[in-house]
Amino acid sequence: MSKVIRIGTRDSELALWQAHTVEKKLNDLGYTTEIVAVKSEGDIILDKPLYELGITGIFTKTLDIAMLAGKVDIAVHSMKDVPTALPIGIIQSAVLERANVHDLLVHKGNLDFLTSNGTIATGSLRRQAQWLHKYPNHQVVDLRGNVNTRMQKLNDSDWNGAIFAAAGLERINLKPENYITLDWMTPAPAQGAMVVVTLENDSFSTEAVAKLNHQETEICTHIERQFLRTLEGGCTAPIGALAQIKDNQIDFQGVLHSLDGKQELEIKKSCNFVSYKDFGKECAEAILTNGGKQLMEAIRHDLKK
Repeated sequence: MSKVIRIGTRDSELALWQAHTVEKKLNDLGYTTEIVAVKSEGDIILDKPLYELGITGIFTKTLDIAMLAGKVDIAVHSMKDVPTALPIGIIQSAVLERANVHDLLVHKGNLDFLTSNGTIATGSLRRQAQWLHKYPNHQVVDLRGNVNTRMQKLNDSDWNGAIFAAAGLERINLKPENYITLDWMTPAPAQGAMVVVTLENDSFSTEAVAKLNHQETEICTHIERQFLRTLEGGCTAPIGALAQIKDNQIDFQGVLHSLDGKQELEIKKSCNFVSYKDFGKECAEAILTNGGKQLMEAIRHDLKK
């Protein structure tokens, strides 16, 4: 095990936490590692909504380039940020055991706004649409930056609250006292999971990373991301998906909303372990034939405005 595995990561506190978690797991297996931190466009450009930047790969592109250029050997990502189609030459080698899948509403102590008018911040089209579906009288404003930056913006604002992924806040001990678990909100596909990618032709790093894979999480995120890929067709959209293994079956819930939250298409279905490989695609196709195709076309049209 003489080769040093260079671990590429974004330089935010959460991304570094994730990279060091992978580093420790590899070190425990006897591998030598080095952390290489880089800044992504998604971290630098904070004055535009993500969908205006062409969200697909905005947080992963810089690391993809570094890997293909031979500057790092592996990269660690929040799996929900990773495009469903990886660049040629880069492969998924491990999905770590999933953390908390839920979204949280961080608020300022007074929840009266939930029964009246309020302003909520999020940079996610999915969270925006699901929030407006439940609270149509509310206003949703854009919120960008890493977890620490977003939390500070909330504190400095007159907003009633902001929505965060529970896993991110818990990993860096940033979860405040004033929060509500949004268990009614369907999470992003692969939310709470970390993925490690390697170069296809780097057998040493790939074999090392593969030892970290958590099979149950890999299966569930495969279904969720397949659902996303089939619906999306390369377009950012308010899509939620969650697969969970219960007893001897896999339960799945998927949703597609209009940008304003008024339209909702939902599917709940179960499958066995024999037929899970194409299960996400089947669920997405059911949505598409039940009005989803027209809704996706409307979303694409609205995002081009």
